[in-house]
Amino acid sequence: MSNLHTRYEYGGDEFVFVQLSEEMSLEANFKGIAITRKLKEKNIEGILDICPSNASYMVRVDPDVFHPDDLIKELKAIEESVKDLDDITISSRLVDVPVWFEDPWTHEAVMRFRDRHQDPESTDLEYSARINGYASKEEFIDALTRAPYLVSMIGFVPGLPWCFQIVPREKQIEVPKYVRPRTFTPERTFGFGGAFSVIYPVQGAGGYQMYGIAPAPIYQKEQTLPDFRDSMVFPKQGDIFRYRSITKEEYEEIRSQVEAGEFVYRKKEFSFTPSDVLADPEKFSEMVMGRLYHD
Repeated sequence: MSNLHTRYEYGGDEFVFVQLSEEMSLEANFKGIAITRKLKEKNIEGILDICPSNASYMVRVDPDVFHPDDLIKELKAIEESVKDLDDITISSRLVDVPVWFEDPWTHEAVMRFRDRHQDPESTDLEYSARINGYASKEEFIDALTRAPYLVSMIGFVPGLPWCFQIVPREKQIEVPKYVRPRTFTPERTFGFGGAFSVIYPVQGAGGYQMYGIAPAPIYQKEQTLPDFRDSMVFPKQGDIFRYRSITKEEYEEIRSQVEAGEFVYRKKEFSFTPSDVLADPEKFSEMVMGRLYHD
């Protein structure tokens, strides 16, 4: 991607919006991570907020301190400095994220809103498996959990991680959102929409396909669990999540640990370069899985 593909726009007096690509890709996301992290490191007076997204980012600025035109010049210079992704190192975490597929709570919600779905005669899992070419929902769940995901952004609902699976483009899973949004989604629902997996941090409305539920929170307002001592939001952009299918028994065991204030995510600090991923996504995913579970 060159500057020719990057679009800079003003949002009123205080915002600059930058679109790096018209479609999500690992390359676009890595470039966005690199630019926004470098901008944060510069600690420029007048910059109030930096909001990275999947293939874009937005910066809020005080125009009386730092004019948006000068900000755009700075952003273009930073983009030029990171055009060679081989020179970028991303500090990250590998995280094991358990999910109970076809749990009773999300299944009840799935069945309640069939009138808003593309295929009222099947479940979300059955429908998603079929349109992605899998012979069964079991094969589809295996594909969902076989390779890890890059946390490409945090947002929409506070703390919600958007996750893009690290697989070759031809193996990307894609599903549409519901025809009409639901008015209810259980807290900690594991869902999928477009090419992104998510975990809903709180109960609320939603439109993504619902596949299961996570026993552990990714958002905790009370900050009583060890993983939430520094922030009520657990995911960070650049993290690598591996969603692991669990049984009802393991779900209940983890819920007990959560309620006792003892649960800690299995995780490891990890650094990588975008070229490590882009050169061979499958090889990188295998290495990540080995590092998380065996090193």
